[in-house]
Amino acid sequence: MNLKQLTQEFSELFSYGTTEGVRSFFSPGRINLIGEHTDYNGGRVFPCAITYGTYGIAKKRDDHCFRLFSKNFPDAGFIEFTLDGLDYEAGHTWGNFPKGMIRYIIEAGWEIPNGMDILIDGNIPNGAGLSSSASLEMLIGVIANELFGLEIPRISLVQIGKRVENEFIGVNSGIMDQFAVGLGKKDCGILLDCETLEYEYAPLHINGYKIIIMNTNKRRELADSKYNERRSQCESALAYLQKELNIRSLGALTEHQFDTHMHLIPDEILQKRARHAVYENGRTKEALTELKNGNLESFGKLMNESHRSLKDDYEVTGIELDTLVEAAWQQSGTLGARMTGAGFGGCAIALVAAAQTDSFIEEVGKAYKDKIGYDASFYVAHIGDGTKEITAEVE
Repeated sequence: MNLKQLTQEFSELFSYGTTEGVRSFFSPGRINLIGEHTDYNGGRVFPCAITYGTYGIAKKRDDHCFRLFSKNFPDAGFIEFTLDGLDYEAGHTWGNFPKGMIRYIIEAGWEIPNGMDILIDGNIPNGAGLSSSASLEMLIGVIANELFGLEIPRISLVQIGKRVENEFIGVNSGIMDQFAVGLGKKDCGILLDCETLEYEYAPLHINGYKIIIMNTNKRRELADSKYNERRSQCESALAYLQKELNIRSLGALTEHQFDTHMHLIPDEILQKRARHAVYENGRTKEALTELKNGNLESFGKLMNESHRSLKDDYEVTGIELDTLVEAAWQQSGTLGARMTGAGFGGCAIALVAAAQTDSFIEEVGKAYKDKIGYDASFYVAHIGDGTKEITAEVE
């Protein structure tokens, strides 16, 4: 990304005639290495920030007006609102994410006295499940924090981002996306306990291997998917278990405890949903141990088990994701592969020997197009930092 050029575009677009006082920010996307659909079940997740993300060029205004423009949605034109007009509006499309962040920052007690002009340009594929919405939320939060000197603790910004997703946008998601985006660390994964928000960084020593993101190019719209249905099913299963067990979440259960008490859940579908949440949580804890010990092959096997559970017990994969993952499993040099994100389209990831990435992409791409009829897209992921202001030129 050429920030100098983007800053110049900002100046021209918003008719400033100068770049003085204009500041630059970057907010990453995220992948989740393992631990899928565990976050809202009080379990653990293991995400990392990636170097694909969302850039923001911003400047404070002297009045109460906000003017936003996204190069990713140019047809939407300028989205404008004021400090007195922070309600959700369907016509503001993507602009509701920034609007929600500004509204809830103010409601949480921090003062935003003026408006802002912001130019957005991201390189996360739209609808790919790499958390473009959390990337945008945290970008706006950090821009406001820095431009107005608010000194909001990063965890608080993360929680505000989750509130925007849940209450303003209406997607009943967990906290993982905002957490990974806001607190990512270069070359590290984050083991996060979504119940307590306790976390630890785990250096990812994957020398000789690459993480490849495989995009189905099937758009996945969370609010319209069965995401909320899955969450509701897990809550129903938990309610049955709570009749005999003193637990707050499915994440509190060991695999043995679940197997012993599964009979309390009278519905087979609910049993399957809960089994995934419990066993996936166990896999996530085990994954941290294997990575710390340098056991990449064992970690790869856990990735494979995770995908099978997401396919068979949670039923959130679909033919596109399964085709990519099963083709990846067939390639020499692949240690593991699984869907990442909410599912129902979006992306999968694979851990692949660096020397075989080109052949991997060629073979998996061919298998996918032969079966699905259109191309998948592939990206080599690099693990980067969380949302921050950029003070040096990035090309």
